[in-house]
Amino acid sequence: MSDVTLGAMEGKLVTNQLPDATIAGESPLHHSDLATMAKKGPQEGGVYFHERKLMGLLTLRCVPSDEQKSVIESLLGVALPMEPLTSVTTDKVSVRWISPDEWLIIVAGDQAFELESRFQETLPGHYALVNISGGTTIYDVSGSQVVNMLKKSTSVDLYPTEFPVGKVVSTVFAKSSAMICRLADDKFELVVRRSFADYLWLWIQDASREYGLVVKA
Repeated sequence: MSDVTLGAMEGKLVTNQLPDATIAGESPLHHSDLATMAKKGPQEGGVYFHERKLMGLLTLRCVPSDEQKSVIESLLGVALPMEPLTSVTTDKVSVRWISPDEWLIIVAGDQAFELESRFQETLPGHYALVNISGGTTIYDVSGSQVVNMLKKSTSVDLYPTEFPVGKVVSTVFAKSSAMICRLADDKFELVVRRSFADYLWLWIQDASREYGLVVKA
């Protein structure tokens, strides 16, 4: 259950969405039994698929002042990527540039609520922070033929000089949409909407058919 309180001093509406340990989160692909596919399916192929499920995703919107930039960096452990279409990735947090005043923050699922609370307690000035974890999931696709598979799905130029490691775009993907980030030469991250997750998983299976698809646990 969520408690909604109004801070009289700050004049801020704060929604405290306390985690409920009795509720088990489910990936939008839970019915696909990816664990069994990973164990019993092909172990080698041109495209590798892994769902990074139940991650914590938050969108931050603001026109950050120098003070805000400093506080955000202390909260995340990394500075906001300010250049268009750029990102920063560490083993604890990833930050994706969406627009001049918007970023996507990705953390482990059990850290999202704590990070959201720390933002509310610490960050001064005007900003909006929204937890979108329940409405999204993340697909990692990689392999020697991953670019060829992606070419069937999006019109984005994926040539390395045009789409280097770290670049991120929000674009049309298989008649739906996705945020695509290049994590390595042959590895990409797709942030997709939960309502289209199953459709895009089916699309990726079909688009990978000629290359051989390997599901990774």
